[in-house]
Amino acid sequence: MYLGLDLGTSSLKSLLIDDDQNILYSTSADIDLSTSRSGWSEQEPSNWINALDFCLKELSKSVSLEKIQAISFSGQMHGATCLDKNDQIIRPCILWNDTRSHAECSEILADPSVMDIAGNIVMPGFTAPKLVWLMKNEPQVYERTAKVLLPKDYLRFYLTGEYYTDLSDASGTYWLDVGKREWSKKLLEASHMTLNQMPHLCEGTDQTGTVQKSIVEKYGLNSSCKVYGGAGDNAAAAIGLGLYLEGNASLSLGTSGVIFGSTKNFLKNYSDAIHSFCHCIPNTWHLMSVMLSCTSNVNWFIKNFHSSIEEITTELNHVIKKTNLIQNPPFYLPYLSGERTPINDPHVRASFHRFGIETNRSEIVYSLIEGITLGLYDNFQALVKSGIALDNIYVIGGGSKNDAWVELLASAFDQDLIISDASDSMAAYGAARLALMGFNNITPDQALSPPKISKVIQKNKELNKILGERFTSWKGFYKN
Repeated sequence: MYLGLDLGTSSLKSLLIDDDQNILYSTSADIDLSTSRSGWSEQEPSNWINALDFCLKELSKSVSLEKIQAISFSGQMHGATCLDKNDQIIRPCILWNDTRSHAECSEILADPSVMDIAGNIVMPGFTAPKLVWLMKNEPQVYERTAKVLLPKDYLRFYLTGEYYTDLSDASGTYWLDVGKREWSKKLLEASHMTLNQMPHLCEGTDQTGTVQKSIVEKYGLNSSCKVYGGAGDNAAAAIGLGLYLEGNASLSLGTSGVIFGSTKNFLKNYSDAIHSFCHCIPNTWHLMSVMLSCTSNVNWFIKNFHSSIEEITTELNHVIKKTNLIQNPPFYLPYLSGERTPINDPHVRASFHRFGIETNRSEIVYSLIEGITLGLYDNFQALVKSGIALDNIYVIGGGSKNDAWVELLASAFDQDLIISDASDSMAAYGAARLALMGFNNITPDQALSPPKISKVIQKNKELNKILGERFTSWKGFYKN
């Protein structure tokens, strides 16, 4: 059996698969988040260990943990977990959604050439500016920091006593030369760090040690249980889906909207805030666009206008079936909490435009969904500029259940979209797959297949023309 551990922001998921990649058992444990000040987001690493302890004990009720042959990880990216020379945690981990280091990003970009090495524009969510912030605001912590580990890699350290991070997760630190797949001396110096403070680098399927004796004895694990590299959460989810070949991409319609596509070469478009990272398998990279507010716009509307998913779906269907109704509804900018791709503006907020006395509820609902759709099309265009192939796009997440919305997206993208079966445990499943691949020394083409297709939603030529015209106007509202 193979164990995948997915350390998210709000929970740790654990999932066991067999040699045929069937899911056998899974469990999860919630993790508290601390937001003591505006813009701050932290977690105590001890809470991650407590969550792991809970999950392993829950799994042991269903299966002998001694049967686990290999373990790997998925994890929230960018978090700064600082250890002293005695391997003790110095302070709570500063997480990916912490924005306190905004000013420090400008310092790192004093030499703009660093973007060509990192393949990305530096953002407060990345790890490097967090350490610059510590140097200026908590110098005693900065001086004591002997190692910086990403969140999932602290779990690895707890299990093995080894310092490692995989290349997909390391890509989000702003210390990695993403093209060369190695730590960059220039990037480290830009944030006043050294190579000695970094963990070893590995591919997602590389072995990074075995479970240490104290852990074996505590949980009844096999003394020869091996531990493998793993991946950042989105890369792991792509492996869970089976997406590793260029041309196959995923569109996730969740709280945020993410388009993820693998590439054969190191491509970049940091001017549009595209993430360009190493994939978790050798000689592969990936591009990722991130729209900060996707279905969170729908949740906001439901809460504040006493609506429901059923009502929104009905009204959306009504408007789309009568295309004359979508010539002149209001426009909606879906930036409830700022935006990343392509405008990278943390201060912009959502807004409706061109309301009239004739505007009715159905038109407002349509403009809400259309605004999210056009925001995702903006993301799509930014990816296309980089040269990535996006031949087959698999739609996942809660929004994928709404055929009318997916038709709107297909029409905006001018491309048929594929609906696939995918659970919210894809990252944990991907981690388990990485453990299986590493342990058995098998290649992605031997282990991974594309997602199962539920149905294909076709683009609508008439909608494509209308949306193309409205996109031009929609784009102008932000610029103005």
